[in-house]
Amino acid sequence: MKESLEQLEQYGIEVILGRDKRLKARILRVVLHGLSFIYRGLVWLRLKLYRERVLHEANLGCMVISIGNLSVGGTGKTPVVESFARALKDAGRNVVVLSRGYKSRGGKTKKKRRRVDPEDAIPFADDPPPRIVSDGKNVLLSSLESGDEPFMLAKNLRDIPVVVDKNRIKGGVHAIRDFAADTLILDDGLQYLKLAHRIDIVLVDRNAPFGNEYMLPRGTLREPPCNIARASYVLITKCTGTPGENDELIKRIRKYNPDVEIIECTHRPQYLYNVVTGETEPLELLKDKYVAAMSGIAVPESFENGLRRLGANIGTVARFADHHWFDEREIQDFIDVAIDCDMDMLLTTEKDAVRFPKLERTDIPIYYLRIEIDILSGEETWEECVRRICSPKPAKPVMREFA
Repeated sequence: MKESLEQLEQYGIEVILGRDKRLKARILRVVLHGLSFIYRGLVWLRLKLYRERVLHEANLGCMVISIGNLSVGGTGKTPVVESFARALKDAGRNVVVLSRGYKSRGGKTKKKRRRVDPEDAIPFADDPPPRIVSDGKNVLLSSLESGDEPFMLAKNLRDIPVVVDKNRIKGGVHAIRDFAADTLILDDGLQYLKLAHRIDIVLVDRNAPFGNEYMLPRGTLREPPCNIARASYVLITKCTGTPGENDELIKRIRKYNPDVEIIECTHRPQYLYNVVTGETEPLELLKDKYVAAMSGIAVPESFENGLRRLGANIGTVARFADHHWFDEREIQDFIDVAIDCDMDMLLTTEKDAVRFPKLERTDIPIYYLRIEIDILSGEETWEECVRRICSPKPAKPVMREFA
């Protein structure tokens, strides 16, 4: 069943990105293009209903920051969430990261819609509690239970709680009550309008700024490019540092949002981490090595090209659907291929590594590439954003308008 769904997902990607040139795919693209107009209209209507106060967002009485994007996947969001959470924590905020736990297997939560007066009741007391991936001291759930990105954040942000629930309002209530949070970061939260945001940070991948320019389901855009007008800050990710490389993109962003603050950053490799032994190695280890690259991410080319820039020769590649959960057989089969091709090592991404089963031993070294963001332009804007959030000292949160 899992394999069939992933094959369908991969076929859909081939269709919407225009890689499949067959007549059937071309007809399907026409149908999807028509559906995109309906989807775009629904997005516009939903935003208007919130803007006109027909629908009301919850206000938890604390700083809420969303970090998200207009397109589906591939912008390098997780390292940005990690860096931003750490910067706020270092500046004195009580930070909790809220995630929906995409493709996690921790069970479904009951949906209840009710208004609660915090004076005489505990909000969501009758609902299943959120899943606490980390309490700020220990990682409490596996990647399977929490989702790959929340688990990765919990593992790297040891002193910051990470909470998973599709209902971010409920997650926020628990974060305030149980962890004394004064700052909530919504991971992939731009489209989560039920909870009021104070600041919206929107990520744009310079390699594909607005996906293939089509709305879902014909393309990869959740919202039209003009909706970048909602952003408080824009981070252009995966830059190379080449002077003027983003000039045209910045002009387009400014057309939609003339006053937005723009930060340019790169996702810089830090070191190699052995997924079996836990040992780290310098990036120089890749120089002139023949490697097998294995990934299940939205843009595998970005990972593979990064290895090449570090001096590696990619001999064989295995690509899986985004967020694919690997089993031992799949990994062992690829190890066998790598050995047959006389590869020196197997490389994967950190996000993929947390979806690996426990490996007792392998016949070839397996590493993931640790990535962190590096600000190339707009560092003063980044620091100003942190200061803006951290000063003045926040008052104790007062929760209102639960729905």
